[in-house]
Amino acid sequence: MVSAVPKKDELMATDTNLRTYNKREVVFFRTTTGEFGPLSNMAPDYPVFVLNLRILTVEALYQACRFPDHPEIQRVVIDQMSPMTAKMKSKKYTDQTRTDWESVRVNVMRWCLRIKLENNFSRFGQVLEKTGERAIVEESNKDSFWGAKPIEDGKLMGRNVLGRLLMELRAHYYEVKSGRISRVEYPSIPHFLLLGEILEPASRITEASDELQSSLF
Repeated sequence: MVSAVPKKDELMATDTNLRTYNKREVVFFRTTTGEFGPLSNMAPDYPVFVLNLRILTVEALYQACRFPDHPEIQRVVIDQMSPMTAKMKSKKYTDQTRTDWESVRVNVMRWCLRIKLENNFSRFGQVLEKTGERAIVEESNKDSFWGAKPIEDGKLMGRNVLGRLLMELRAHYYEVKSGRISRVEYPSIPHFLLLGEILEPASRITEASDELQSSLF
């Protein structure tokens, strides 16, 4: 079995190793429902606040980040009320995706998840705590990159990049909560724009408490 907490520099876009997980020994999720549904990027109750915008899901933010040179496409994506619709809308513009997407997409996802944590620190942190020290796996019948596919004997196999990023995020959460670091830290991403503005986590993100977000539902 793989370690529940990957090393900080282990998860890279060039990592192509498949991993095998026993479903009885891990936290796995397939949908936005259930105890661990909030781990999904499509979970509806964990909005993110970026550049004074309230974006309903991490999925919509991540898909919009494909198109830094096309704010009009980004606007279409983030304005969707459904995360699945946001994903489907982005597919119409695949030919406009930034040319280095394959090399930056892991860091973009890492960035989006850390926004989710910072903007929902108490509520999302509680979900991460419930996972204990177990490996986190997104079970998927189709995607062995972000998730892991079911195989024989109750096992899952895939790169499970999303699950590994969530394990990394869990360790990061404990560092912030314990005071070892003062705030959520973000990866550096070149040419990182939303609606024509540079995304800079420390100075440009509208920080919103759980209480504020609750008042906006």
